Amino acid sequence: FLPLQGHVVRNWKVRWFVLLQDKLLYYKIEGGKKEPSPKGRILLDGCTITCPCLEYENRPLLIKLKTKTNTDYFLECCSREERDSWALDITGAIHAGHPVQVQELHRMKNSFKLLENISLHNIVERMYDSSTGIKLTRNLDQGNRYKETFTGSALVDWLISNSFAVSRFEAVTLASMLMDENFIRPVGVRSTEATRSSDPSEKFLDDSTALYMFAESSKKNTSSKEEVHFNISELSGTIVKQGFLVKQGHKRKNWKVRKFVLRADPAFLHYYDPTKEDNKPVGGFSLRGCLVSALEDNGVPAGVKGNVQGNLFKIITKNDIHYYIQASSKAERVQWIEAIKPLT
Repeated sequence: FLPLQGHVVRNWKVRWFVLLQDKLLYYKIEGGKKEPSPKGRILLDGCTITCPCLEYENRPLLIKLKTKTNTDYFLECCSREERDSWALDITGAIHAGHPVQVQELHRMKNSFKLLENISLHNIVERMYDSSTGIKLTRNLDQGNRYKETFTGSALVDWLISNSFAVSRFEAVTLASMLMDENFIRPVGVRSTEATRSSDPSEKFLDDSTALYMFAESSKKNTSSKEEVHFNISELSGTIVKQGFLVKQGHKRKNWKVRKFVLRADPAFLHYYDPTKEDNKPVGGFSLRGCLVSALEDNGVPAGVKGNVQGNLFKIITKNDIHYYIQASSKAERVQWIEAIKPLT
């Protein structure tokens, strides 16, 4: 499942994608089941791919595909790892007839060659640019709020998209140099602890939960855990797993694709509407006291409506609320159940 932006009405719809050698097919999900015929196709011959794509500030995990007829497709992934995996596979399909280019792609991904004329001062100056620089946001870490920060993965994306680096490894090395030269500094527990690593390559974290800020920024403004609203505190846990799943609604009993985020300390499972722009959960619940189990695929279990695809599992909260969820495969269902169980 990936959210895709429409061409006529520029809204976002979640579609099921299948990558073939020369095309990317996408299918509509209706009533909890993938339709047999594709809703559309993206022809990869002559396609160009942009990743990371930073054209939408509130959607940092985009892949942009431009066809040879100059049609733009924007696909959103659930995590940086998923985005990079899709981008690598799509790029491989685009260049399938050119094995030398595929070899070069893998070489660039795994090698490092710093530009000889690189200027850290120039990079920092560009980072400060009000229109094209790194986006500064408020972030929460261990119950503390930090103003004007950016995440490690956001800086890596920015360095690559501005051609300061051609691979994530290069970008991490550049970011580490910026930190060593006191242009940026870590804030929060994760990024601060990483600086104590004896391995230079692990001092800067290419991670969406590691926070950094400009060294010249004013001292961090924090608030104690007691001052943080409960909804913020339950969203402050460490992300254990995230991904797209299909969920049955409580009232209308219809099936919708939702982005699920599993957190620990505190243990919560939240779900988001990936077609919305605000990136706020539309629901969620504490996992303490919950029961989670797989449902048999032969027949429709009691409580489940519609001709569903299968790979179902159920979560029952301590308040006896039943959640019916579909994974995309049996293996993914097992992964989710095994991730949730220790947190209940």
